[in-house]
Amino acid sequence: MAKIKGLSKKTWWIIGIVVVVLLLLMMFVGKYNIFIALEQAVDSKWSSVENQYQRQADLIPNLISVVSSSVNVETEFVKEVTDARTAWRDADSQFARDRAGTQMNNGISALVNAVAENYPTLQANKQYVALTDELSGTQNRITNSRREYIESIQNYNTATKRFPGNIIAGMFGFEEKEYYTADEGSLGTPTLGTGVLP
Repeated sequence: MAKIKGLSKKTWWIIGIVVVVLLLLMMFVGKYNIFIALEQAVDSKWSSVENQYQRQADLIPNLISVVSSSVNVETEFVKEVTDARTAWRDADSQFARDRAGTQMNNGISALVNAVAENYPTLQANKQYVALTDELSGTQNRITNSRREYIESIQNYNTATKRFPGNIIAGMFGFEEKEYYTADEGSLGTPTLGTGVLP
């Protein structure tokens, strides 16, 4: 204890500077790690959206096969769904895939509604009912996954704008991410048969 009291002012200044530098370094590393975690959360949430779109895309051939084998379905609806599925598979960005995925949702809804109106006997087909139920559940999961994705972007963007995080974000290239914006007319509530999809 006597030695500590005997430290010179210069030594105390050095100790103080070292402590401040260490605290700043710890804050710096902590903020950087937060950005990494938030960025990974955004990527993870997008993967969840992609998985649900993939599930939906995989169900489309089965739906078309069941409908086509039972009734002479309108080719415009089948073409719309298959074109949207192809556009989804060929899209080269997240927003293009999401836009095509929304078109898949809308195309499936239009196809199922056309079948329900014009071919009510198909509603008794167990395979058809099971497929539409599965597609309805998938569309609900897409909506939930997209909502979680948008929330993760909001958390990330908020962190990149707050001080002192904005300085660290700028230094390491953590740029603001774009929010999903739906195309005009795609914000309505799609429906599959009698089930409502948010």
